[in-house]
Amino acid sequence: MQIPTSILAFWRGFETESGGDVSSRFYEAFYFADSEATADKLADLVLAGTKRATASLVWALEAENKVPPRPGDLSVITSWKGDPLCVIETKIVEVVPFEDVSGQFAASEGEGDKSLRHWREAHWAYFGRDCQRIGREPSERMPVLCEQFAVVYRGRARMAPGRPQGQATAFAEPGAEQPQPQP
Repeated sequence: MQIPTSILAFWRGFETESGGDVSSRFYEAFYFADSEATADKLADLVLAGTKRATASLVWALEAENKVPPRPGDLSVITSWKGDPLCVIETKIVEVVPFEDVSGQFAASEGEGDKSLRHWREAHWAYFGRDCQRIGREPSERMPVLCEQFAVVYRGRARMAPGRPQGQATAFAEPGAEQPQPQP
């Protein structure tokens, strides 16, 4: 995938810090959610180290002809307005029915009170809007892509309070043993 020009300087800073060209691993630049307030709040949770996972409705990916992320992929999280904030590396990807998403995964999303109940309520509403957009009916069995990630570079554009700026961290090469999620 081609790196958008709007984040190219940020990406080049990441490559400089990480020691080389990793553009072949670029997956996407994106913001979370479907509103500015939520998108920016979730990005702040990532920058603070609270949010280490995200979920997508597989049906929405299919409707958009979008290939799902794979372990080793690198993505840029942006603010709602498109400002690049950090680079994440996909660590684990699993597709499960909505009703089978675990409490551990819900907690790693870092949203609300981090409970499975909160996760289900918030994501039922969000996936319901996705379903409406693509002409599907939400279901307890709808397939959910559960992605766990690690921040590998924090940009200078906007930082959560107390976080180091502009520092790359080691990231695994594709095919290397992937770390297991922490409780």
